[in-house]
Amino acid sequence: MAKLFGFSIEDNEPLSPGVVSPVPPNKEDGVDHYLSSGFFGSYVDIEGVYRTEFDLIKRYREMALHPECDSAIEDIVNEAIVSDTNDSPVQIDLDNLNASDGIKKKIRQEFKYILELLDFDKKSHEIYRNWYVDGRLYYHKVVDLKNPEAGIQELRYIDAMKMRYVRQAIKKEDNKYRISNRNIDNPMDYDFPEIEEYFIYDPKMTYPTGTPAPGTLGGSNAGIRMTKDSVTYCTSGLVDRNKGSTLSYLHKAIKSLNQLRMIEDSLVIYRLSRAPERRIFYIDVGNLPKVKAEQYLRDVMMRYRNKQVYDASTGEIRDDKKFMAMLEDFWLPRREGGRGTEISTLPGGQNLGEITDIEYFKKKLYRSLNVPPSRMDGEGGFNLGRSSEILRDEVKFSKFVARLRKRFSYMFSDMLRTQLILKNIITPEDWNKMDEHIQYDFLYDNHFAELKDAELLNERLNMVQVAEPYVGKYFSQDYIRRKVLRQTDVEILEQNALIKKEIEEGLIPDPNQPVDPQTGLPLDQTAQMDLGQPVMEPDLRSQEKATEIDSKVMKMPKGGEI
Repeated sequence: MAKLFGFSIEDNEPLSPGVVSPVPPNKEDGVDHYLSSGFFGSYVDIEGVYRTEFDLIKRYREMALHPECDSAIEDIVNEAIVSDTNDSPVQIDLDNLNASDGIKKKIRQEFKYILELLDFDKKSHEIYRNWYVDGRLYYHKVVDLKNPEAGIQELRYIDAMKMRYVRQAIKKEDNKYRISNRNIDNPMDYDFPEIEEYFIYDPKMTYPTGTPAPGTLGGSNAGIRMTKDSVTYCTSGLVDRNKGSTLSYLHKAIKSLNQLRMIEDSLVIYRLSRAPERRIFYIDVGNLPKVKAEQYLRDVMMRYRNKQVYDASTGEIRDDKKFMAMLEDFWLPRREGGRGTEISTLPGGQNLGEITDIEYFKKKLYRSLNVPPSRMDGEGGFNLGRSSEILRDEVKFSKFVARLRKRFSYMFSDMLRTQLILKNIITPEDWNKMDEHIQYDFLYDNHFAELKDAELLNERLNMVQVAEPYVGKYFSQDYIRRKVLRQTDVEILEQNALIKKEIEEGLIPDPNQPVDPQTGLPLDQTAQMDLGQPVMEPDLRSQEKATEIDSKVMKMPKGGEI
């Protein structure tokens, strides 16, 4: 095996010898062809679009300079990377990671260190734009080979036109496991392929197509072989399966942009040639011979000709009679017997203000770049309305940007993996378990998605309010939380724990505690209340008996007796 430049990270727990597959490992990035004859990644495209990925990247970068294409790219980059004076464009999210607080703290520190190496706060827009336009991104992870525990010392950007990712089948010394000699009845007797992966770096701006000689780092023509772990390689995820090459998101816009350019050029040519009104001079040459008639016509033409030319370099107007442009007047001879010398006017072209076809190809270009065509017209104001007023194209665009962010975050994962393993914070086996639980939170600035979420939440709360009288009769609380509020099992457990904690802290009242009907405040059941002596109902019968006794004892005196 040839010697490679850089470092490699090997797993401490290799796979079992019984874990085999006739399909070689791949990353579904289009690099499925192997080096065998020393020539790879080159093919002849009959349509004339590109021969190699080198030509493809050059075409992408040329397209990015076109004004309409550049405007669409800027819209995408500005939505994906939000620049803020106070916050970082991206932060790491470890809420779903099952690890100790100490490990999480170290991971956050190392991620912050990687962002400082990239200078991501200042260069995030350029980094993301380079990745989007080229369709791939390379960074060399510079490590002190004598002290690898110090981690990554520097991250150096590598031009995509100088790098090539290679996957090559390792040749075995013995040929006893060839397909022709294997036992058909024993599937394990198959020659299971082993793949060697590395990068070829050529300092010159030439596409590396040669294979370095075995046992060397590479020559001047072939480039330098670099290990897989020493280079961060992030692609767009788009692959041409027929040709085995990685594509950019600009690839779909190649035809649309060419059509837009041609229609614009043809429109300019048509307007220049048809717009001006030209004069037609019919010169009477009488019975002069043909040669003398032409000479006479030329003399008259030069006599009346006074060509004014504007010199853009000096800003002067001068006479230039050496050239005859296609926009000048027509001079035609007329024989004797005609109507004599005559001057008439040739009208200019009609309907020169029609640009419907150009607008069509502009919209087609924007659609091919997944940008809403409504953003093409800058005349309309920015209005934040209801979700019913939001175009469906904007919703699709926000999902497209979110998908781009997910793909771009692979660059952070690869750099963070190398840094954590080199500094002995985690092992390669630990990273395989932790990788899927580490998320990257980008600053969000798409107001349409926020409006949609806010309106959905408002509608759900209104439905809960309407269904509240029927809770306990037709619906349970669990049904309302799952079907109406759309809460997951994890969210229900989290909210229950938070509600219990806030009730204990006194932040919110206990819904099960009785409430005073007059004041609306919860009653304190622990307080000792003195309600006084109970009020007894009066005994009417005993009062009637007492009245009868009094009436018998006390007799009224008769009249005249004192």
